[in-house]
Amino acid sequence: MTRTTCTTPAPAERPGDRALTAPTVSCVFVCHDGAGRILLARRGAAARDEPGTWDTGAGALEHGESFEAAVAREVREEYTAEALTVETLGVRNILRGDPVSHWVAVVCAVEVDPARVAIGEPHKFDALGWFAPDDLPTPCHSQLAATLDLFRALRG
Repeated sequence: MTRTTCTTPAPAERPGDRALTAPTVSCVFVCHDGAGRILLARRGAAARDEPGTWDTGAGALEHGESFEAAVAREVREEYTAEALTVETLGVRNILRGDPVSHWVAVVCAVEVDPARVAIGEPHKFDALGWFAPDDLPTPCHSQLAATLDLFRALRG
């Protein structure tokens, strides 16, 4: 009799790791309060990149997921809030670093209730704040300006 051994497949690579060898789709979101302020998070010491910088939220698109569903999931995970509205603003092709990572970023505007926002992933973020788009904290993440350019162009 032949004995069959079952093995558990290794967990999938993190999206950031895959982005070093192939384009990876990310959903970037600019949370706003509907009254002109945007939510930014300061990346903590254990963040994947650029710790200490302020940025909008983002997360990888999962297989079979719509952009809107990915954004709503990531807003819940990162900021503990429900997405009240999700509006697609545009797409960015992002090539970063050495070695080059490659991200295709679908950028969205998301209205949230400021009273419901809190840090949902303290291992990634150490502060949250609401800011006017023309009065941002520093230092900013290297991708923040281009993301906010899309937000300003389509949201006014």
